Amino acid sequence: MKEKLAKLLFVLLIACTIVQAQQTNLPDSFYTIQDSILIKARDGASISVLVVRKKGEEKPLPVIFGFTIYARKTDVNKAKLAADKGYVGVYAYTRGKKNSPDEVIPYEYDGDDAYDVIDWISKQEWCNGSVGMYGGSYNGFSQWASTKNLHPALKTIVPSASAAPGLDAPMMNNVVMNFQFSWTYYVSNNKYLDNDDYNNRKQWSDMEQKWFETGSSYRTFDSLLGRSKNKIFNKWLDHPTYDNYWQRMIPNKDQYAKINIPVLTTTGYFDGGQVGALHYMRELDKYNPNANQYLIIGPYGHFGSQGSPDSVYNGYKIDSVANISITNIIFQWFDYILKNKAKPSFLQDRINYQVMGTNSWKHVKSLANVSNDSLTFFLDNSNNHLLNPQKASKIDFAKMKVDYKDRSSMNSYYYAFRLIWEGLNAGGGIMYKTAALNKEVEFTGCFTGQMNVSINKRDLDYSAVLFEQKADGKYFYLTYFMGRASYAKDNKQRALLTPDKKTALPFSNSYFTSRKLSKGSKLVLLVNVNKSSSEQINYGTGKDVNEETIKDAGGPLIIKWYNDSFIKIPIWKN
Repeated sequence: MKEKLAKLLFVLLIACTIVQAQQTNLPDSFYTIQDSILIKARDGASISVLVVRKKGEEKPLPVIFGFTIYARKTDVNKAKLAADKGYVGVYAYTRGKKNSPDEVIPYEYDGDDAYDVIDWISKQEWCNGSVGMYGGSYNGFSQWASTKNLHPALKTIVPSASAAPGLDAPMMNNVVMNFQFSWTYYVSNNKYLDNDDYNNRKQWSDMEQKWFETGSSYRTFDSLLGRSKNKIFNKWLDHPTYDNYWQRMIPNKDQYAKINIPVLTTTGYFDGGQVGALHYMRELDKYNPNANQYLIIGPYGHFGSQGSPDSVYNGYKIDSVANISITNIIFQWFDYILKNKAKPSFLQDRINYQVMGTNSWKHVKSLANVSNDSLTFFLDNSNNHLLNPQKASKIDFAKMKVDYKDRSSMNSYYYAFRLIWEGLNAGGGIMYKTAALNKEVEFTGCFTGQMNVSINKRDLDYSAVLFEQKADGKYFYLTYFMGRASYAKDNKQRALLTPDKKTALPFSNSYFTSRKLSKGSKLVLLVNVNKSSSEQINYGTGKDVNEETIKDAGGPLIIKWYNDSFIKIPIWKN
């Protein structure tokens, strides 16, 4: 399982474009290609720019613009596709990439640099004054970063699977994920991408296993790999809270309030960038309630949500109606906004989501409208750990022991690298199940809840994963949450737990999903403590987790999961 998880995480943030499934068949001679442009940012840094125009086009055209750290020589094909669609195709790159002589620094300058490129574009004779941005993953982040200071020429953004630094990359709910370490080399080793180094999965797997087995600190990754200090990664580790370093990379509340351009977001239920994508949407709704924004979300992964979904995703054959061309819809959107054509017929309302198992889409006005009721279940520690709709009259707990010093096994959580399971191993955790459902239930939204726990240490990282157990015994992966207890109430301020004191750990930042749960099925909740080679190990001392080693482990973690802990499942009730 660990090997498969590692492979998935290795590719989680590679994707850089929404148009990978469609490329032009015309040779370069049909285009005017400028691939060596350097423009100056306001602070003097150089930004490398690629421009592609269709030959024979003499009138100014709207521009489709992608800004990315993923510099590839094949980007010219993506820009050519935009030109084929009646636009000028422009790609620009994070400073230090492609032809830029500067240092590669992910995230920090992209918003300002994208603004400067848009300003340059707007002044070119081939631009009609209208620019639309697009792309996925890092490209999704750069679009939102560009809206911090909205350029008048920017008329729309189409962010897909958008990364949100400090929120879902390199850390999720304040827990750093190991695959981000290799990613820094991938994007910074050279002017393009270091595929040879990045795809040498054995070296990364060996490094992670060595770190896990030796119990060395998180900051030793560099030395374990036999390399000098990783400047980028270690800078990230210097900011374990969602502090100003991260916050300034994307819009603040005042800047969201000024975003007055249409936005189309695409993501998926199994997209590692979903948390970021929905964060931006919620913040825009919060600070600009009249914002003109749309969402497409379905049973897609990180790549599929950017352009061309997989008909079978991680073992699950998606409903036929979910097998749409997101790329086509995106270009229809650009035609709608930039060329005054009809709005894409698919967008029947602001929020467009596919209910797995129904072969149908639903369309509602806001994220708040995807559910109209909820089911609450408590962690009943009797009767083989029941998810009980009734709260127990007497408080008790289930005790769990995790020996951080024992490296013969891992406490693992289940990521969506497989959606259908013949059987389910608790992986050191505790499995809670509902009684069989007496009717079909449409589960749509993000499950929330509160874990009431006491531990003999000052902190822990834990996970809560939801499955549907079908009547035939098979399990279908639904959604999960992973987070650090000391940041449960505020990701900007660490609040350590008091040993052996019952503490409430509320959570809400889980993955959005939509699925019809069958009559006779059971909901299964797997709660666990993270102890694996895939992310940081929090030994619970209260010290900087990046500095902790196995020597800090002390005695085993003893955690009590109290029976007044609960989860809430958002549903649509007819």
